[in-house]
Amino acid sequence: MSRVFELLFKYRPIVFEQGHLALGAPGALRAWLLGGGVLAAVVVASYTLARGRTRPAERAVMAGLRVALLAALLFCFLQPVLVLSTVVPQQNFVGVVVDDSRSMRLTDADGRPRSDFVREAFTPGQSKLLHDLAARFTVRFFRFSAGSSRIDSPGALTYDGTHTYIGAALDATRQELAGVPLSGLVLVSDGADNSSTPLTGSLVPLQAAGVPVFTVGVGDESISPDIEMGRVDVPRSVLRGSDLLVDVVVTQTGVGRRSVPLIVENDQRILARQQVELGPDGEPVVTRVRLRLDSVGPTRLRFRIPVQEGERVAQNNQREVDVEVLGERAKVLYFEGEPRYEVKFIRQAEAGDPNIQVVVLLRTAPRKFLRLDVDSANELVDGFPRTREELYRYRALVLGSIEASYFSHDQLQMIADFVSQRGGGLLMLGGRRSFAEGGWAGTPVEEVLPVILGAPVQGRDGFLAEIKVAPTPAGLANPVVQLSAAPGGVAARWDSLPTVTTVNPISELRPGATALLVGTGQGLTADQVVLAHQRYGRGKALALTVQDDYLWRMGAQVPLSNHSHQIFWQQLMRWLAEGVPDEVSATLAQDRVERGGDAHLSVEVSDSSFIAVNDARVSAHITSPSGAVTDTTLAWVPQRDGEYALDFKPAESGDYRVDVAATRGAHTLGGDQVFLRVAPSDQEYFGAGRRTQLLERIAKETGGRFYTPQTVGTLPEDIAVSGAGVTLTEQRDLWDMPALFLLMVLLMGAEWWYRRSRGLA
Repeated sequence: MSRVFELLFKYRPIVFEQGHLALGAPGALRAWLLGGGVLAAVVVASYTLARGRTRPAERAVMAGLRVALLAALLFCFLQPVLVLSTVVPQQNFVGVVVDDSRSMRLTDADGRPRSDFVREAFTPGQSKLLHDLAARFTVRFFRFSAGSSRIDSPGALTYDGTHTYIGAALDATRQELAGVPLSGLVLVSDGADNSSTPLTGSLVPLQAAGVPVFTVGVGDESISPDIEMGRVDVPRSVLRGSDLLVDVVVTQTGVGRRSVPLIVENDQRILARQQVELGPDGEPVVTRVRLRLDSVGPTRLRFRIPVQEGERVAQNNQREVDVEVLGERAKVLYFEGEPRYEVKFIRQAEAGDPNIQVVVLLRTAPRKFLRLDVDSANELVDGFPRTREELYRYRALVLGSIEASYFSHDQLQMIADFVSQRGGGLLMLGGRRSFAEGGWAGTPVEEVLPVILGAPVQGRDGFLAEIKVAPTPAGLANPVVQLSAAPGGVAARWDSLPTVTTVNPISELRPGATALLVGTGQGLTADQVVLAHQRYGRGKALALTVQDDYLWRMGAQVPLSNHSHQIFWQQLMRWLAEGVPDEVSATLAQDRVERGGDAHLSVEVSDSSFIAVNDARVSAHITSPSGAVTDTTLAWVPQRDGEYALDFKPAESGDYRVDVAATRGAHTLGGDQVFLRVAPSDQEYFGAGRRTQLLERIAKETGGRFYTPQTVGTLPEDIAVSGAGVTLTEQRDLWDMPALFLLMVLLMGAEWWYRRSRGLA
């Protein structure tokens, strides 16, 4: 289209976009228009007076065609010109910014790597494009991937960069060329930007400085055939023996909708293997993998799909993630308000779990308690904890059938803070003293719960419903509900369990809460919410509204080989207690960096009541892969209470271990450890198709243009008329445009044809 436009109007569209119209005819414009108006009036009058055999409509058409012809002639006599600001030859600079990342090595459908275009277009003495640029400008070359630097020629490019940070490269180049007259920047890239920094922040300075960016997009927009493994959702840490449900996103293009194997392995063995049904071209599918990790310590999991025949990119068929498997024993406080079977069977279910310690506090009579599995004679000796320090020793809290009025207001607030501030897990069980029936409505704990408490059922008999429990779609994706390892067997296992009862009618969830199990039964106007959860502050809260789930073990139709009740409670307790932070909690901004890159360590420090501590001494003991040890002190971050930070640059490739310790005077607050992997990133092989929209956006917002290797030949002239740098004013005639002469011929031909068709010629 651009070629046709130039043929008709002499110049390409960019010339009209950059210039403005002016008239070069001598004399005043009013005089020319007045003369043209008089001539047009004479033409109209001649058709009006000479009527002959013509009708008024015919005379009007012929007069209109003749006036249009006169207008075209008048436009030519006015000598229209385009006024342009064009660069002064050899007095301006152009920066050519070339993508030096690994994605430029990828081959296109024609079998040639993307880097071939750079070699052909910018090799001195061999390239017409570079010759035309050098004839008008002083050309400076820059390379970029994660960083940007000046190079003498494209021959210095290695295409081994592991990141593509376009915004940072453009901004760095602009700053380096800030002292010279700059006509524009030429960005040569596939546009596969993988920076986490918004691009807008880098484009605004270019707009303010009036520096246009002319983008040249290389590579195919879609890489086909190819399978790409996208997101892999895995928690950073889990308790040993926990069942993980990992969501893996897989996308295919050109491979076809077929089944391919997904393999999960660590350095020692294959942990899981299952088939993935690929979706239509370009549409991601989510497959769920179930894993169990039994080895304590950091574990590297590799999710991979074997390379299929004909695939153009093999490196994006796998993802590696690091998980820390914890061997610690998490303490859970279970407070029950009355003797009932739940206590016995929950304890039996957890007896086989070495990573969960359930400490039971059972009220047997007013002011009398039975304590089970305590660590010392003084633990819970006065009943339910009365201080935050005492309660916060536990990672999770289970409230059985216990009325809210048992607790003081400070204890109720302390339970709410246990979830929101300490980050613990709270589970309320169904019972005649639970939820609304236990007077929990209106307490600080009510808003923590994931369910809405209605008014308690009035009457001597209260409420009782027998329900059949089934998982929701969200429940099928949650590890707590997974009673069967067989694909599709979870719903069937729940269906095989006997009915249970509830005395707490609950059918509504809080906004943001999720139901995992629901129950149906006679007499219910809506499905009973059986198990629901929500995040609340730093922790999570759950509600299990049935009162006798032990029937899932002791029901008459439940065989001895059915361990559903035990599996359910072990998974529920683990999920409740996992992810609960300690007084000292260390995190890395990224679990994987490159050698010499920036590693950011952040540590949150609290006292035993989980109040942020700003006067602690926090030290890091960094062990490198070779065994070298570095000890350093973290700095307090004034903007956030209790936060300390450290930035360091790992110099070796491999696995680093960072042990953190915090002290306050002579008192030890606690410690933590994190693991850092130092290795080259493989991010360049993911989402590596040409991102045309991004490159077009950069060009549009800065006043440049977007090109492909097929259209880049006009780049030097387009930069020359961009108006940036040292310029001079130039006028280009428009009166002799072929389109004008063609218009006049068409108008004369139209009038002749009209006369002929009407029998007037």
